[in-house]
Amino acid sequence: MIQNAARLVDNLRSLPDETEYVEFKHNFSDFEKEGQDISALANSAAYHGATAAYKIWGIDDKTHDVLGTSFKPRSKKKGNQGLEIWLRQHLSDNANFEFDEVDCDGKGLVILKIWPAAYSPVRFDNIAYIRTDSSTQKLKEGSTRESDLWARIQHRSFEKQAAMEDLSLEEAFDRLEREAYFDLKDIPRPTSLEAAFHYFEQDGLLASQDDGLVTITNLGALLFAKDMMSFPTVKRKKLRVARYDGKGRTANRSEREFPAGYAISLPLAYGYLEGLLETGDVIEGVQRKPTRAYAPVVIREAVVNALIHQDFTITGSGPAIEVFDDRIEVSNPGVPLVEVERIVNDSPRSRNEDLSAIMRIFHFCEEAGSGWDKIIAGCEEFRSPAPRIDTRSGESMRVTIFQPKEYRMLTPEERLKACYWHACVLYESNEYVTNGSLRERFGLESTKAAQVSRLIKDAVESNLIKPVDPKTSPKYMQYQPGWA
Repeated sequence: MIQNAARLVDNLRSLPDETEYVEFKHNFSDFEKEGQDISALANSAAYHGATAAYKIWGIDDKTHDVLGTSFKPRSKKKGNQGLEIWLRQHLSDNANFEFDEVDCDGKGLVILKIWPAAYSPVRFDNIAYIRTDSSTQKLKEGSTRESDLWARIQHRSFEKQAAMEDLSLEEAFDRLEREAYFDLKDIPRPTSLEAAFHYFEQDGLLASQDDGLVTITNLGALLFAKDMMSFPTVKRKKLRVARYDGKGRTANRSEREFPAGYAISLPLAYGYLEGLLETGDVIEGVQRKPTRAYAPVVIREAVVNALIHQDFTITGSGPAIEVFDDRIEVSNPGVPLVEVERIVNDSPRSRNEDLSAIMRIFHFCEEAGSGWDKIIAGCEEFRSPAPRIDTRSGESMRVTIFQPKEYRMLTPEERLKACYWHACVLYESNEYVTNGSLRERFGLESTKAAQVSRLIKDAVESNLIKPVDPKTSPKYMQYQPGWA
C-alpha cells in the first residue's frame, strides 16, 4: 500500500504539467499501452534521477482536476489473467511497480507507483521505452540517449533507491529497528530522533526529501525493517528456512520465514537453524560431547553470501536455506558475477556494494573476497565433500553443503572437486598441493599415498590441476590450479 497517498496526490497535482515520470489519465486504455508506459516511466525515472514514477487514473491531464475513475486494476483481465500478472509476464524482471486504489475528495483514484529501472532498462515485450515530455516512445538502440540511460542506471544502485517515501521521522523510525542499529554499531543511542536520523542518513538507510519529509531506502528496509512485507520493493527478499524429512522436498517437516531486516533476522535464523540440525555424540574420557555435522563458518559464510550477492532485479524470489537429512542447500536469486570455477581466486565483485560494506561494518562478514576461502577451509576441516555450486537458468545460485564423508564413500567427481578447490585455496596463500596436503585434507594415513597419487593423476588429466614444475622429482612434486 502506498503511504500518505492523499499527500502524494496533492503534491503531484500541484505540478504545472505532466513530466517524464508523472502521468495523469481519466480511465484505463489497454493492456499493451500500460505495459509500454511502465517501461517508459521506469526508464525515465532512472534517467532523471527520480525516486519513483507515477501514473494516476482519475485526474484530468490538462487541469489536474480530480475526476475519479471507473478503472479497477484487480478486476481487469485479459483472457483468464489478471492485469498485474499479465504485465509482469510481459515486462522484464527488473520492472518493479504496484497499484493502489485511494479516495480523494470522495472520488476513487488509482495510483500506479513505478520504481526506477535498476541494472538495465526496463523492457516490455523485449523493447525498451522512454518518455519525451508526456509522450511514450521506443528507446532507440545505439542512440546517445540509450547510452546515457545505461550510464545513469549503473551509477544508481538498488540500495540507494526508495523503499518508502514521504514519511515523518516518527513514521520512518516506527518502521525500522532503531535500537538494533546502534547496538550493532556499539555506540550510545541518541536521545532525539534528529540525532538518530544523522547516523541513518550517513549510512544510506534514510534520506531527506526536499519537502522536509524522509525516505527509507531499500538498504534501510533490507537491513532494519521491522517487517519487510511493508515494503513492496523488498517484501519478496525475506529469508526462508525449511526442514525436510529425507533427501527430497516431498516431506516438509517445518518452515519459517524471517520477515524482519537481515540485521535483525540473521541471528534469529541461525538460532532456528541450529535447532534443526541434528548432532551426534562422541565419548571423550567419561564425558559425552555433541558433535556438529557442519562447520558453523561454512553455513554462516554461505548464507551471508546469498544475502549480499543476490540479484534484486529478480523480484519473484528471495534467499532460502533448505535442510535435508544429508545436506544443506543455500540459494539466492542471481548468478555470480565471476566464473564459478574462479570464485575463490578472482577479485571479488558484488552487485550490492553498499549492502556488502555495511554487513562488514556490522561484522556479519569479513573482508571482501574471503568468504569462499572460509567455506572451502571449513569443509576441509570437517572432512566434508567440497560444496557444490549450481547456477540454474542463469537466474539463481544454489550452494550445497554436505555432511562429512569418508574418502572411500566419495564419488570420483567429489574427489576431483575436493582436489581442485584444495588447490585453489592453497594457491590463494601462495602454497601448493602435495600428496601429503591432500592426505591431510581427506584424513588419510600415509599408507594411502598411492590412492592419493591416483587422484592427483586423474585431476591432472582432467586439467583441474597441473604441476608447478614438471621437472621436479615425483617425491617433491607440487601442484597448482589448472588455470594458474
